[in-house]
Amino acid sequence: MLPFFATCPKGLESLLTDELHSLGAAELQETVAGVAFKGELATAYRACMWSRLASRIMLQLADFTMRDDMDLYLGAANIEWEQHIQPGQTFAVDFSGGNNAITNTQYGALKIKDAIVDRLTKRRGERPSVDKRAPDIRILAHLKRNQLSITLDLSGPALHQRGYRQQAGEAPLKENLAAAILLRSGWDKSSPLVDPMCGSGTLLIEAALMAADQAPGLLRPRFGFMAWSGHDDALWQQVKAEATVRATRGLKQAVPHLYGFDQDQRVLGFARDNAEAAGVGPLVHFGQGSVETLTNPAEQPGWLISNPPYGERLSEFPSLLGLHQHLGDKLRDQFKGWQVSLISSSPELLSCLRLRHEKTYKLFNGALACELRNYRIAEDARAARPVAEDFANRLSKNLKALEKWARSEQLDCYRLYDADLPEYNAAIDRYRDHLVIQEYAAPKTIPEHKARARFFDLVQATMAVTGVPGGKVVLKVRSRQQGKEQYEKLDRREQWMEVQEHNARLLVNLYDYLDTGLFLDHRPIRKRLGELARGKDFLNLFAYTGTATVHAGLGGAKSTTTVDMSRTYLAWAERNMQLNGLRGRAHQFVQADCLSWLSQPGTDYDLIFVDPPTFSNSKRMEDSFDVQRDHIELLHLLSKRLRPDGLLIFSNNKRNFKMDLDALAELGLSATNISKASLPKDFARNPQIHNCWEIRWSPQA
Repeated sequence: MLPFFATCPKGLESLLTDELHSLGAAELQETVAGVAFKGELATAYRACMWSRLASRIMLQLADFTMRDDMDLYLGAANIEWEQHIQPGQTFAVDFSGGNNAITNTQYGALKIKDAIVDRLTKRRGERPSVDKRAPDIRILAHLKRNQLSITLDLSGPALHQRGYRQQAGEAPLKENLAAAILLRSGWDKSSPLVDPMCGSGTLLIEAALMAADQAPGLLRPRFGFMAWSGHDDALWQQVKAEATVRATRGLKQAVPHLYGFDQDQRVLGFARDNAEAAGVGPLVHFGQGSVETLTNPAEQPGWLISNPPYGERLSEFPSLLGLHQHLGDKLRDQFKGWQVSLISSSPELLSCLRLRHEKTYKLFNGALACELRNYRIAEDARAARPVAEDFANRLSKNLKALEKWARSEQLDCYRLYDADLPEYNAAIDRYRDHLVIQEYAAPKTIPEHKARARFFDLVQATMAVTGVPGGKVVLKVRSRQQGKEQYEKLDRREQWMEVQEHNARLLVNLYDYLDTGLFLDHRPIRKRLGELARGKDFLNLFAYTGTATVHAGLGGAKSTTTVDMSRTYLAWAERNMQLNGLRGRAHQFVQADCLSWLSQPGTDYDLIFVDPPTFSNSKRMEDSFDVQRDHIELLHLLSKRLRPDGLLIFSNNKRNFKMDLDALAELGLSATNISKASLPKDFARNPQIHNCWEIRWSPQA
């Protein structure tokens, strides 16, 4: 018997062992992502033809200890390559792994290539050629610690490439993983099978091949062993003829009870073409439809098996949460008594089904770790209980209290919820018909999986209470921003929304930055600036997107000056002004480090608004700015620009900020704390969201 090795995705080793045993393999031994076995050449041929799980079948040529590159060369040169590579054929070497002596896979492959070339040149007097792209013979070498294994690839292209896939949608399952999912699900080939998100149809086509007893390798035009010197074509033709007979008989006997649905008509076209190419088109019914419109197409209980989307970006999760909610509801309503198997890289999304799973299997979709969960939908399955009931009740109460108020104030944007309940630690803001949900970083004492599950529950409940669909829910994680992080993009959608705030029209961007361009808690301050600005010269320092300047301009300011260090935000401020018809030389925009700019001689102002960051890097003040440490220096610089009857409104978001009133008095200034008065109704529960001061020249100054 000959020694062989079969590779497979991690997690499929035991399934592959059973499959190879059924094909006649002996002395099977599982390793990580593979199974070693022995058998006759016919066994290897049957494995190439019939294995639904293997990635490659390889003939083991040598296995030896390798401590340095000389061991590598001599060990490879000792293999009888003339028995495997015919004159005139090309070959290539793929090398993986390493040890202290071989740390570069290209170098390892080069040493083996040299050994092969030297041996064949010496014995034949003819130097063989290397073809890395499409060799006749491919040699695979793997080094683990000091043990090197050299094999000859009998498969050619990886065995998951059955030959039927003409086109595919995004992130398709590999065919051998799809087969493994079917096997792990326990699907009975005589029972109905539904895939409600079938994409390009891989799961259903693999199921049809199983139901029709069609070998997955039957459609492949080429295998690696066909160019191998040891190939027995007559034996291979026997294996192929047997597979052909079984497929012909199986297709006639198979019952067409496979159903696939997808909302993308284009991808469904791919699925139909792929099924026809596989020869199982008559066995699969494809139809357009979403999870929301899913109905049970079968007359008897069966299996629902699918690979729902699971996304990799936080911004994708609201829609995915909604999809999984709908799927769970449909399963309870339409598929009572059915078996369900779903694979996902996000256990939290599967938890949104609100179903109890019976078994879990760890699988890998490429390098992505996934879970396959098997469920049984009870005959008496009832609607799932509401998610996060306490939170949902609080949000519903807040919504009722704020909606009417916001309409009366002409506000498109307001805060609905701000960590009202400690276990649901997030802020929820409404922007017209969109929601922005900002998750606050959980304390380190709370396990990450628990915090994530609670956050997902919060998002689900928010969508249920507000009726806002997942596509209009934006998720963000809020933590302290340092240096230039506050200016860095999260996304690149460039998707702008115009919103109303009292008499102002403003642009927000819900996706691209951590902040949206509008600090909602400063709304009363902006309104007051508009009321105070008529006929005055106004300065907005650390201006962000210039929303305060807009209100001052609409209030009749004689001139406005908007200063910020960010070119992005300054351009945003200019767009906000133009949106409100505020153009011309009276409105100046200055890109500069605010503290450096203040240090230079310049214009005096009647009305100044300054909202500095809690902490920032700066070219002044010892290379950093801390609002608690440096606020007096900042106010000193501002006082040089404040006219005798002027007003300076100073705000910041540092909790427990302490104004140094004595130092302020030494500057000839007096301050009045207006923090409580500047707090809007929707932030009433969070009095520390900001603090705000009106600063004037003291009467005696």
